[in-house]
Amino acid sequence: MKLSIAIPDSSLKDEKKHENKTRKIFQIARAAGIFQVNNIIIYKDGREFENDSKLLSTILRFLETPQNFRKRLYPKSGLLQFVGALSPIKMPNQTVTSDAKQVKKGDVREGVIFPRDGKKFIDIGIDHSIPYHGKKQIDKRAIVKIKDILPDFSVHDIEKDQLPNFWSYNVKHGGNLFSLLTEWKGPKILTSRKSKKIKNEDMQKILSSKEEILVVFGTTDKGIHEMLDKKISNIQNFKAWNFFPHQGTETVRLEEAILGCLAIINVHTFNK
Repeated sequence: MKLSIAIPDSSLKDEKKHENKTRKIFQIARAAGIFQVNNIIIYKDGREFENDSKLLSTILRFLETPQNFRKRLYPKSGLLQFVGALSPIKMPNQTVTSDAKQVKKGDVREGVIFPRDGKKFIDIGIDHSIPYHGKKQIDKRAIVKIKDILPDFSVHDIEKDQLPNFWSYNVKHGGNLFSLLTEWKGPKILTSRKSKKIKNEDMQKILSSKEEILVVFGTTDKGIHEMLDKKISNIQNFKAWNFFPHQGTETVRLEEAILGCLAIINVHTFNK
């Protein structure tokens, strides 16, 4: 089962300080890593949140990038002012060894392409410059499989969708909520306080789908029903559920909603 989440570009609206926005983004990224989210899609809320949208996508992508070559891809920026205090997400693309002697044939690694003496090499986080003969350009990331090991490393390209298991999340930008939902081909789960409690049989039906499932979260001040209004009747193949019935707080913050909803879905997935 593949799972994606959709969050609004106004996700940081309730945080005033840059440091707090950064911490909130980390919590979203961490939840995405824990529950193996394939895509984090940022949709437009219908208002102007360009700065927050840029901050959201930049830090999410930074946190997804393996630590060993972040400096190659991310020059110093005010957007990344507080990321140094964040813990690693430790997704599979970030938990590989830096010891060249421990690298084995068939291992999958992620790296970044760099030039040397007119040729292309790839940095995969070990103390060896490995020749790169793939199609990716300089300063671009690549996922590679190890063909030969010490003393003469060689690799070949592999695409993320060819990997049998979760590797890391992607960050994408979508249009408005209605266009995202109408264009999404697979099942959709809309999280809403105004919806009914989850029915186990409905949950199992969605989770058994072979298509990628999209879990959609609303804004800080408007739920999905308010955002879509009557347009919701034009959306197909979705279920709207209240994941937090009888909640003890006035609101559930976005980062809490993502963690809680994905945890509930995870339990249903492995209790089938």
